[in-house]
Amino acid sequence: MPVTDQARLQDIERARRAVIGEGRCATDVLVERWFERSWIERSWRRCLDQGMRPDHRVAFDVIPAQAMRRTEEASHSLLEAAKPVMSRLARAIAGSRYFAVLTDAQGTVVGVDGAIDRSDRRAQLITRVGVDLSERAVGTTAIGAALAELQPVWLHRGEHFFDDTSCYSCAGAPLIGPKGNAVGMLDLTGIDAAERPELKHLVVQSARSIENALTLARPHALLLRLNWPGRAFGDEDGLLCLDRDGWVAGVSPAAREMLGLAGSGTVHCSELFATAWERFFDLARKEPAALEVPLWSGLTLQVLATLPGHTHAAHPATESRLPLKDLETELIRQAVQDARGNVMAAARRLGISRATVYRKLGQRGR
Repeated sequence: MPVTDQARLQDIERARRAVIGEGRCATDVLVERWFERSWIERSWRRCLDQGMRPDHRVAFDVIPAQAMRRTEEASHSLLEAAKPVMSRLARAIAGSRYFAVLTDAQGTVVGVDGAIDRSDRRAQLITRVGVDLSERAVGTTAIGAALAELQPVWLHRGEHFFDDTSCYSCAGAPLIGPKGNAVGMLDLTGIDAAERPELKHLVVQSARSIENALTLARPHALLLRLNWPGRAFGDEDGLLCLDRDGWVAGVSPAAREMLGLAGSGTVHCSELFATAWERFFDLARKEPAALEVPLWSGLTLQVLATLPGHTHAAHPATESRLPLKDLETELIRQAVQDARGNVMAAARRLGISRATVYRKLGQRGR
């Protein structure tokens, strides 16, 4: 049965009274609705253990300049991977009064996008690059919770710990890097906005796109796209990058789940697949075709091997039906879109002239 916004706010207030005011367990009060949201209580209790109280003022401090320079340098790859995704996100949430925030693994803001009302001090405070939005600094938020719990979260109004942050509603998802460690998080925040729990789905999808981009940015000699037998290749693929000797150079979170990989130790392809790893390189040099490959666990995965730069292999079933001229035009159009309309940057990336970009796009549909 759907829960109204007013009922949600009442539930939140009852839970706050139980945990913060009476020292009781929130699940004693809201067993059914809070069964799967115990992470909120864990976060509230961490805040209480640090001596925080809901009526304490939140400073929204920016980290020191020297630390900010280190953060910017360390976050360069993350920002490059996230820019096109955040641009698409901004379009998706343009009419919702929400905006996107990107942080590093410590909860420091490194990028923002979307319709941000700079005249609203509450928006201005949390969208400054360098502001510390970690749990230790601003209490329970989607940012701190996603990084502490390493799971996607939705947080509405008073579910934030401090009174000063109870105007925000936010969805957040952690970003896991190619080595299996958290490298940051992606957040969608609204101020005095209607509850939009569906944004949790959007932020999870967007986080996966950033994770895939981070994996593809790793230097590699071969890319293996993974999916379960019978499923079409697409955005849900697991990505496994190999060096020329068959060692794993990068692996996306989806691939980790499919392969049952844990930890960040060095792994060779032969330890994962019950077949000769050289076979994948041979397949990549031929016409793109998926192959069902057994794992040592007894499971079977569908594998598509491609060489770096062969972007057509991402969706072979669809793109193989396009005429070569249309495929070329589509790739150019996508490059311009990824460059946010900067034709010169797109041309430089493709290794062609700006005039060629204009000419090719002008021919589309003729």
